[in-house]
Amino acid sequence: MTQSPKNIAIVGSGLVGSLLAIYLQRFGHHITVFDRRPDIRTIEFSGRSINLAMSDRGWKALREVGVEDQIKKIAIPLDKRAMHVLDQPEYFQKYGKEGEAIWSISRGVLNRKMISLAEEAGVVFKFNEKVWDVDLPTATLYTGETEKGEWAEYKYDIVFGCDGAFSRIRHKMQRRSRFDYSQDFLDVGYKELTIPPNADGSHKLDKNSFHIWPRGKFMFIAMPNLDGSFTCTLFLPFEGEVSFEKIKNKGEATAFFTRYFPNVMQDIENLTEDFFKNPTSAMVTMKCYPWTYWDKVALVGDSAHAIVPFYGQGLNAGFEDIYVLSQIMKKYGDDWESIFQEYQKVRKPNADAIAELSYRNFMEMSSKTANPAFLLQKKIEKKFAEKYPELWIPVYSRVTFSDRNYKEALAIGDIQEKIMKEIMKLRDIEEIWDSEEVEKKILQLLETVKI
Repeated sequence: MTQSPKNIAIVGSGLVGSLLAIYLQRFGHHITVFDRRPDIRTIEFSGRSINLAMSDRGWKALREVGVEDQIKKIAIPLDKRAMHVLDQPEYFQKYGKEGEAIWSISRGVLNRKMISLAEEAGVVFKFNEKVWDVDLPTATLYTGETEKGEWAEYKYDIVFGCDGAFSRIRHKMQRRSRFDYSQDFLDVGYKELTIPPNADGSHKLDKNSFHIWPRGKFMFIAMPNLDGSFTCTLFLPFEGEVSFEKIKNKGEATAFFTRYFPNVMQDIENLTEDFFKNPTSAMVTMKCYPWTYWDKVALVGDSAHAIVPFYGQGLNAGFEDIYVLSQIMKKYGDDWESIFQEYQKVRKPNADAIAELSYRNFMEMSSKTANPAFLLQKKIEKKFAEKYPELWIPVYSRVTFSDRNYKEALAIGDIQEKIMKEIMKLRDIEEIWDSEEVEKKILQLLETVKI
C-alpha cells in the first residue's frame, strides 16, 4: 500500500533518528529532525562511547534502504572473541559458522555518515534546537533556548521520539494515566580509553577480534577502528572493594591496571590522563508501554526500550524497530493508528527479551568466560550444533546471525540451558565430552522438549 505524504518530525539525530528519517523520506513524507545538540559532523566526538557491534538485524535494516555497502566501508568484521585471562596465554573463541561476524563501527563515524545520507535523501535537520514539550493530541513540538524562556511552536502530522533513554517525548507520555515505566541502573559503570595504532598505522592487537579481559565483577573490552586504534571500555562497579570510587589519583589508576590488566596497560595512550578526563557513565535498562499515542506520536529505539550494551544489540534492536515499522506501514497504508498499534504489539515482547539477554550476557562475559566448566559446556554445544544444525542453534547465533524473534531466542536459550545443565552433571564429563554417549543424551533430552 502507498501512503499520502505527511509532515513528520523526528526528535533526536542519533543513529535510530537518522535511519528512521531515511526510511520515512523514501515513503514520500516530509521529514524534519530536531536535536538539542550541535551537528555531530562539526564537533570532536567525546570519550563516552562503546564501539558498536553491527550484526545481521542492523545490516538488514540498512540493506532495505540501499546503504549497507556504504556503511560496510567504515566497519571492521570481527569473527571471534579474543580472551585475555590473567596468567594465561590469549585464546580465541569463534563466534559462529565460517563467514559469520559482527562488525565494529565507531559510533561517531557512523552517526556522521547517517546524517549525511539522510540529508542527501532530502531530510531537514534542525540542530541546537531543544524540544521542551510536545502536545500529544496535536503532534505539536515546542522548542526554545531555555525551559522557562520563549518557545517556538511547530505543528506536525506525526512526531517520532528517537531521543534516547531519557527521552523528552516519552517524559510527556509518562504523565498519562496507565503508562507503565521502569528504569533499572546497573551498579557497574563504564569509562572509555584508547589503544593507539602502531607507528606504521597497524593495530597493536588482532584486528578481527572482539577483545575481552574478564575479571569476575568487572572487565575490559577493546574493539578496532579503521585508523589502527582500538576503542576500549572499562566496566567497573561504581562502589565497592574494586571500583571507580577506589581510584582517586593517577598512582591508584596505574596500580589498578598493573594488577588486573598488565598485558594491555603499556599500550593504552595517556592512560591516567584519559582515566580522569573521560566521564564515568552509567548503564540503564528502561522499559515502558504503550510506545504510541493515537496516530500521532511513537517512540523508537532507546526511548522505548533502552538496554545494557552486553549483547551488542542496542543499535541492532533500534534499527530492527524501523525495519518492522516499515513493513507494517506497507501493510496498512494511511491507517496510522493500526500501524502504531501493531508496531508496539510486535516489538514490545522482543524488546523485553533482548533486555533480559543483554543483562545475562554481562554475567557471562565478565565471569563465566574464564570458567573452565562454562568453556567446556560451550565446546559441547558447538560440536553438537555443528553436527545437528537443524536441532541446535546456539542462542548467541539466533540473536546475532539471524533475524528470528528475540523472544524466541530467549525461550529456546532457556530450554538449551536446562539440557546442558543435565549434560554437565554426567560423571567424568571432562573425559567423555565428545563421546557418542553425550551426543545421544542430548538427542534424548531434546525429544522431551519442543524447540
